[in-house]
Amino acid sequence: MLQDIVLAEPRGFCAGVDRAIEIVERALHKFGAPIYVRHEIVHNTYVVNDLKNKGAIFIEELDDVPPGATLVFSAHGVSKAIQMEAKARGFQIFDATCPLVTKVHVEVAKLHKEGYEFIMIGHKGHPEVEGTMGQLTSGIHLVEDVADVARVQPMQTAKLALVTQTTLSVDDASEISTAVLARFPQVRAPKQQDICYATQNRQDAVKLLSPQVDIVIVVGSPTSSNSNRLREVAQKLGTTSYMVDNADELQAQWFEGKIQVGLTAGASAPEILVRQVIDRIKALGAVSVRTLDGIQETVKFPLPKGLKSDMTSP
Repeated sequence: MLQDIVLAEPRGFCAGVDRAIEIVERALHKFGAPIYVRHEIVHNTYVVNDLKNKGAIFIEELDDVPPGATLVFSAHGVSKAIQMEAKARGFQIFDATCPLVTKVHVEVAKLHKEGYEFIMIGHKGHPEVEGTMGQLTSGIHLVEDVADVARVQPMQTAKLALVTQTTLSVDDASEISTAVLARFPQVRAPKQQDICYATQNRQDAVKLLSPQVDIVIVVGSPTSSNSNRLREVAQKLGTTSYMVDNADELQAQWFEGKIQVGLTAGASAPEILVRQVIDRIKALGAVSVRTLDGIQETVKFPLPKGLKSDMTSP
């Protein structure tokens, strides 16, 4: 029967998500509702609905933003074309792009000026990938797996650089990077890997957690790349794993015959959802909760100008 709930550490919100949510909340506090946000600020249903209730309006097309409105770009980043169009329309813009994504954008712009083409490892259609690839009009090629590496055809290989989506599986990205290096030995790899510290830390925590439990539950929304990767990491280690958006999605039969339950949360999932999942698993019979030792994250990113001063946190 169910005995322990074992919590991964770290789990849940990262600095980039904290910053993005705070930008929307501060903009609402300072300028009043509505505040328009291009794309979900972060990929979490609870967070998005909470901000909607406070007056945020989430849009995909800039045509849906009225003249003179305040617009926030999501944590995933946007293309140059979106940036330029928003500026031309005269919106008051606050950019909530995660600084670690912005770092990739800056690197792409710098190397492009030096004549580089790019191979990007990432998931097609993900807004972060669209934003990074949209920094250029050409010369950036997406690969999603090792098979894609064999097919990619850059115009030249003398100046070729590698970039990755920040929320990938560390192991998958490493495997694809190795394939890129094998085919293009002269490719320029990032000085530090593009996969963010929070993605790495949460995956490492799941690798520590999985062998100690009978089942792993990941709290995260279906659209969250890093949450999906956490479930995959546990599954690849041989531990049955499920991802849930909230406690209501837990199914009693998952826990039949299980003693130790591992629990973690993606970087866009708030701790309140973890607490609700704990309560639900306790209701199914678990009697204790303990947290594994793990890295204590102290990263904090500054807010944009115009939202820093003259007010306290909402």
